[in-house]
Amino acid sequence: MAQPGKGARCPLILVQVLLHNGIMSIVNKDTTLCISLAARPSNIGTSFHNYLYDKLGLNYVYKAFAPSDLGQAIAGIRGLGIRGAGVSMPYKEAAIALVDVMDASAAAISAVNTIVNDGGILTAYNTDYLAIAQLLAENPLAPDTAVLLRGSGGMAKAVAAALHDAGYVNVTIVARNEEGGRDLAALYGFAWTPEAAAGAGMLINATPLGMAGEQGSVQSFTDEAVAQARLVFDVVALPAQTPLILAARAAGKLVITGAEVIALQAAEQFVLYSGVRPSPELVREASEFSRR
Repeated sequence: MAQPGKGARCPLILVQVLLHNGIMSIVNKDTTLCISLAARPSNIGTSFHNYLYDKLGLNYVYKAFAPSDLGQAIAGIRGLGIRGAGVSMPYKEAAIALVDVMDASAAAISAVNTIVNDGGILTAYNTDYLAIAQLLAENPLAPDTAVLLRGSGGMAKAVAAALHDAGYVNVTIVARNEEGGRDLAALYGFAWTPEAAAGAGMLINATPLGMAGEQGSVQSFTDEAVAQARLVFDVVALPAQTPLILAARAAGKLVITGAEVIALQAAEQFVLYSGVRPSPELVREASEFSRR
């Protein structure tokens, strides 16, 4: 078995059944624990990381949590020696005050999606930006393309930064939160509007609209806006086929899904936690397994 990277030890002796291959792995006192913190956890990250741990022979285990108190949860990472944590909506900004060090990837956009524990020192990163930047590079449009970005929270900040760094100049932030929307727009020289109108070549949803749950049936941009777009991008990962993505596919548009984002950003988290970079083939396998 490969040796785990520097980090935490899970204090419990447990037995984990790895359903994807029928092998029973013993989770013991030397197992490194990683977690995720989300208001509405899914099994996607849990399955993704555990699949790779098993395939690469790493003595790690990953567990998702919905914290009742974010401060206590992050203190627990430090106090229990947990190696790292993924941070999802709505905690990406609130986590900033609870860590010790802000990596440049998180400091640049004031949003956290990953915490790494090195001997009690908690460092915050943002791997969302890396994933979004890669996907935009793989699906390029002209720099002067009109872009509508819905949202002003942590994920929207990562998207806005990636758009700016990719050279897009005609971007409008769509946010009902005027203060947050104007602040994000001003940061990159973009425009702000409280409501979206049709006519943009790229539509990006960086809000929970369309996410499984109370807002699962909400389409974040109108059919008219979709009809006039060339590229439609929804960061919502669960479900991958959101109402927006379904509408875009039906209209024959180029799409980028939240499933693609979460696979790429989770792979970068995996490297930060373990020090091991999985092959692109393994990342694809883990992503497919996580969505079963």
